[in-house]
Amino acid sequence: MTMRLFVPRDAAARAVGADRVATAIGTEAGRLGRAIEIVRTGSRGLFWLEPMIEVETAAGRIAFGPVAPSDVPTLFAGDFSAGHPLYLGHPEELSFLRRQTRITFARCGIIDPLSPSDYRAHGGGRGLERAKSLGAGKTIEEVTKSGLRGRGGAGFPTGIKWKTVADTPADRKYVVCNADEGDSGTYADRMIMEGDPFLLIEGMVIAGFAVGATKGYIYIRSEYPDAIRVMERAIVLAEVDGLLGAEAKFDIEVRVGAGAYVCGEETSLLDSLEGKRGQVRAKPPLPAHKGLFGKPTVVNNAISLATVPAILADGADGYAALGFGRSRGTMPIQLAGNVKHAGLFEAPFGLSLGELVDEIGGGTRNGRPIRAVQAGGPLGAYFPRALFDTPYDYEAYADRDGLIGHGGLVVFDDSVDMARQARFALEFCALESCGKCTPCRLGSVRGMETMDRIIRGERRAANLALIEDLCQTLKFGSLCALGGFTPYPVMSAIKHFPEDFNRPPIAAAAAD
Repeated sequence: MTMRLFVPRDAAARAVGADRVATAIGTEAGRLGRAIEIVRTGSRGLFWLEPMIEVETAAGRIAFGPVAPSDVPTLFAGDFSAGHPLYLGHPEELSFLRRQTRITFARCGIIDPLSPSDYRAHGGGRGLERAKSLGAGKTIEEVTKSGLRGRGGAGFPTGIKWKTVADTPADRKYVVCNADEGDSGTYADRMIMEGDPFLLIEGMVIAGFAVGATKGYIYIRSEYPDAIRVMERAIVLAEVDGLLGAEAKFDIEVRVGAGAYVCGEETSLLDSLEGKRGQVRAKPPLPAHKGLFGKPTVVNNAISLATVPAILADGADGYAALGFGRSRGTMPIQLAGNVKHAGLFEAPFGLSLGELVDEIGGGTRNGRPIRAVQAGGPLGAYFPRALFDTPYDYEAYADRDGLIGHGGLVVFDDSVDMARQARFALEFCALESCGKCTPCRLGSVRGMETMDRIIRGERRAANLALIEDLCQTLKFGSLCALGGFTPYPVMSAIKHFPEDFNRPPIAAAAAD
């Protein structure tokens, strides 16, 4: 009897040796004369247990991890039994997975990402079938009713964006998937592209059907070579399967970005797609009216599009019933930084920040106290422990001068220097600015210089007042969120950790 083993090919798992583990399994099976089948999957998102391998049994899949190549002979010797030190049991029973509500990531880490038949066997394609039965207009209504908002950070209602494009007359329309995932501590886009690419394709096809578009583009950052490879292959397979091409009346191309963070902003992304330098466009006109090549364009984040098939398949009401306040459905929350249980946790909105980092994340990896959590990427606010009661919700975070962004949470222990973190935010903005608007282009540089003076101990009160004034200019005068959101990390660090901006001058700091 052939034994089936599942080994992740997700980039995070490969980075810690998943390929070597797969090779070792094949070698050991050959030495023993054991008939095996190795299925390379995505990751389930429990990164502290990677490489986590699974074995198919009559009672379901059993997990072991983290597995090193040197562990493989003992796994075979013990016939992958519960007595092995790396035995984890049924993965669904692990507390990290058991507490989740997996909708978007229901198949990730379970199926062969490049098998259309595996995708359909696990429920893939049902969303598109129902969309076609409903018709374009009713499909948009269903997405609107679900309460789905942009998962890339802006939180704009997806259904409203689709309806705007559908109602705008044009001879051609486009669907653009923004997979330029640049926020620190985020990896949800990458995981879905590497672990369930047909889901993203299905979501784009549904969007195209709903708004009357026949062409789609997936814009992926160049730092994601595995995701690029998987998506390009998945598109070819989808064309053979009929999910794309003449039968579907929709085509998709992958385009690779050149590494500019600002191209995560939708209009910069569109300029890049058109072969121009990625710079922010003034709005209006909105991309929904005049987007790619001047045509009405849906620009949605990868997770937004990947969530649509489940909404259509199972109905908007069930999705809308989940969540908190105006934040409906689930969010793939990505835990990173100095955290014990780093990984992807999909759950309905509403969990408190303390629950996420203390209970689910398990606190810091090194055991030191948590001092701050940055939510929403490099332009997100730093939350101190005093704000850990904040529910995970777009409006709740905004009320506390924070952002949910793309769902990343980066944990810092008590050794962090928040003045240095504030300086980093300004430096990041200075390096990544597209240069289109003066507040971002010049203000970030002046802010970095001013922060250096504060760190050196020069006229701190006056320079802190100058930083606050400069942040107001950045926030309200910048063309896009790069300059507009840079004040969030800077001012939250000053507000919640004032002691770090009044330390005795350090000689090393003055020499920087």
